Amino acid sequence: MGKPTGFKEFARKTPNETQPRLRVLNWNEFHEHMPEGELKTQGARCMDCGVPFCHTGQLMNGMAAGCPINNLIPEWNDLVYQGRWREALDRLHKTNNFPEFTGRVCPAPCEGSCVLGIIDPPVTIKNIECTIIDKGFEEGYVQPEPPPYRTGKKVAVIGSGPSGLAAADQLNSVGHSVTVFERSDRVGGLLMYGIPNMKLDKAHVVQRRVDLLEAEGVVFKTGVEVGKTISAADLRKEFDAVILATGATNPNDFFGKTPGRNLKGIHFAMEFLKANTKSLLDSEHKDGQYISAKGKHVIVIGGGDTGTDCVGTSLRHGCKSLVNFEVVPQPPAQRAPNNPWPQWPRVYKQDYGHQEATALFDYQHMSNKTLHTDPREYAIQTTEFLGDADGNLRALKTVRLDWTKPDAEKKTPFSVIPNTEQEWPAQLCFLALGFRGPEPTVAEQLGVEFDPRTNYKAEHGKFTTNVEGVFAAGDCRRGQSLVVWAINEGRGAARECDRFLMGETALP
Repeated sequence: MGKPTGFKEFARKTPNETQPRLRVLNWNEFHEHMPEGELKTQGARCMDCGVPFCHTGQLMNGMAAGCPINNLIPEWNDLVYQGRWREALDRLHKTNNFPEFTGRVCPAPCEGSCVLGIIDPPVTIKNIECTIIDKGFEEGYVQPEPPPYRTGKKVAVIGSGPSGLAAADQLNSVGHSVTVFERSDRVGGLLMYGIPNMKLDKAHVVQRRVDLLEAEGVVFKTGVEVGKTISAADLRKEFDAVILATGATNPNDFFGKTPGRNLKGIHFAMEFLKANTKSLLDSEHKDGQYISAKGKHVIVIGGGDTGTDCVGTSLRHGCKSLVNFEVVPQPPAQRAPNNPWPQWPRVYKQDYGHQEATALFDYQHMSNKTLHTDPREYAIQTTEFLGDADGNLRALKTVRLDWTKPDAEKKTPFSVIPNTEQEWPAQLCFLALGFRGPEPTVAEQLGVEFDPRTNYKAEHGKFTTNVEGVFAAGDCRRGQSLVVWAINEGRGAARECDRFLMGETALP
């Protein structure tokens, strides 16, 4: 690397952020870019390790370890240190179609597997990645690159989320005519409506890339729901190949039999998030076509990224109070013995929504014998939703859980702690409990088989379904996962689709 001793000389530094109390007043992105000199210093911390685990992209203990799209991280870290931004961008684009997305919303498993992270805070890989691509757009390095010729082959991509867009980009680059079908009114899928604007700007970041793909020859058809607006079987006849990238959009509902589940005010997370972003983009919320948390007591059940997004969105509406329930215990401050490097570190941290809630509300509670200020309540289970005379949600009833004592009779890995019943005021409750697979209509019309987890059945690496010429990629094939895995699968499905169409492929 350019600075062999950089990892010993420089400390990790991350970009400044708008203060939580200020950023909740709008829907803008709140991360600032670091000065170029400071970024070069951060690039110098990359330590030229003999085996760079940051780009290995393995699954360890069920979670990503290293970059799933195998970004050439040490190479572009070095190029940034040397100030060779254009070359850094070229290196980044070799493996990643959309670094402006991953540089903003990816949880950075690369940093969790950074060799420097064994003894010191890891290299700020995600921030460097985001700056490379943003600088590329600012300097005009990123321009439309239509393919020099067309093969005469037509491919339909169903779904315009990250896997669908990656597949379309790859197939278009080798000359196939690609049409992407999206049932929503805007292109982007999860990127457009599943992630709030303050985390991923729609007009500037997402639409900018969509416009670029369109300029390169990709055709987008919005408001078309394959299976309803147009038959999937008819689509198959019209195109030489079809890639299913529909996402996993069936939400989990672990409270189906919980008393009070049907009360008004209980919503799945995506009902809340999608309507909010659509109203924001359509009218800056003037149309009122969204679920408003203003002046209400809000409880979010589920502690993943989607739960955090519900927290951040509710705070920007001006909710009266906010609590986030987690059924699992609070993670430790440091890696546990059963969570060694280079696995993803399952440790306690605050995401942006938790930081904002902490700044706005007074939370003080004990966890692991330590006083914490945090909107999350750990090891807690909702036992009942309580309503008023008009059928509106008014409160949740909960109990506390002991994860050190399994309940053999109920066959659960925890037991309920006696006399811990508690009532929490709530007029809104958002269920952020993950997803259980894709909607079946398209697959049923095409005759595509499902796997035991109700996903479309297709082997990773091949992405071929049981129907010739039909491929599956992303969350609809692997189950709910990260944006970076979706890009990985979209690229892989494009490669195998190209091989099917041409007999060979040069796609990576």
